[in-house]
Amino acid sequence: MLDKNTKIIHAPIEVAGQVGLISEQLRKLGYQSNAYNFFINYLNYKNNFNTDAFELIAIFQLSLDYYDIFHFHNSLTFMEQFKDLEMIKKTGKKIIMHHRGNDVRSFSAARKGENYENPYVNTESSLSDDVIHSNLSYFSEIADAAIVQDYELYNYVKDYYHAKQKKVYILPRLIETGKYTPVYPESNKKPLIVHAPTLPAFKGTKIIEETIDKLKDKIKFDYIRVENMSHEEAIAIYKKADIVIDQILCGAYGNLSVEAMALGKPVVCYVRPDVQASLPSSLPIVSANPDTLYKVLEILLKDTDIRNELGIAGRKYVEEYHEASVVMEYLLKIYEEVLS
Repeated sequence: MLDKNTKIIHAPIEVAGQVGLISEQLRKLGYQSNAYNFFINYLNYKNNFNTDAFELIAIFQLSLDYYDIFHFHNSLTFMEQFKDLEMIKKTGKKIIMHHRGNDVRSFSAARKGENYENPYVNTESSLSDDVIHSNLSYFSEIADAAIVQDYELYNYVKDYYHAKQKKVYILPRLIETGKYTPVYPESNKKPLIVHAPTLPAFKGTKIIEETIDKLKDKIKFDYIRVENMSHEEAIAIYKKADIVIDQILCGAYGNLSVEAMALGKPVVCYVRPDVQASLPSSLPIVSANPDTLYKVLEILLKDTDIRNELGIAGRKYVEEYHEASVVMEYLLKIYEEVLS
C-alpha cells in the first residue's frame, strides 16, 4: 500500500475534470494532493486551483522540496521548454507524464499502425508530428513512467518509453458514479439525441449533424448540441437524452461516453476494432463511424427496448470499470511501483 505520507502534485492543466477528480480522490484516501490548472474555460470544473502561467512558476518553486510525485498532464509542465523537469530530477523526486490525447495523437500514428488503420481520424487539433516526436523523446528520457487512458493512446507512446526501459500504464477514466443518478430512456416520449463537441472537427460534428438532418426526413426526434456551457449545465441536458453521440472519428471513447453511460444513456461512438479487442467484452457502446452512423442511429431511434438495454448495460459497465474507487486502486499501485 502506498505510504500515507506520500505527497502528490498534479499540474498544470485540467482535462475533462479528470485531473481535479484524481487529486480529490487522493485527499479522500488520506494523501496530500493538490491540482493546478492554468487553462480556465467555460466548463468550470472544480477540485483544482485555477492559476496562470506566471503563478505556476512560484507554485513550482514552493513545491519542489515538498512533493514526492510530480504528476504532469497533457505533455505540459510548470515551465516552458520543460526546464523544471531537470530540476525535479536532481532532487530525486518522481516524475509521471500522463498523456491525454492530442498531445501524442500524431497524424501518421493515428492513421496507421502495426495492427490498425483509421481513415477517419482528424488530428487538426493535435500537436505537429515533429513536436510530438520531440516531446516523447524527451519525456521518455527524463520521466519515470507514463500513463495513458486507453489502448489507443498506448500505441502512440509505448515505443518511446519502452526503448528507455520505462513503463506505460493504462489508467481508465474515472467517475464518481454515486453523483450520477441514471435516467434510462423512456418509451413514451419523442427521442432526444445529444452531442457535445468541445472540438467539433476532432469529434466529427459536421458529419454527425449532416446525418441527423437526413434522418429527420424519416424519423421524428429532437436534437441538442451542447456547447459553451458549464459542466453542471451540460449534465442537466445529458439526463434528458435518449441517445448520446460522443465522437465518430478518433477510434476510442471519451469522457462524454463515460458520463452518458453513468446516466444510463445508450452511447454511439467509433471504437477502433483493435481498441475494442483490448476492452472488456461487456462494453455496450455502439460503434459507428461516418460510413455506418446513419444505420446505427436509425436502429436506435426506432427501438426503445434496445436503448433501454444499452442504458442499463452502460451504467453497469461504468460501475465496474470507471468507478473512481476502483480506478484509484490502480493509480495507487502505479505510484507505489514508481516510487520503488
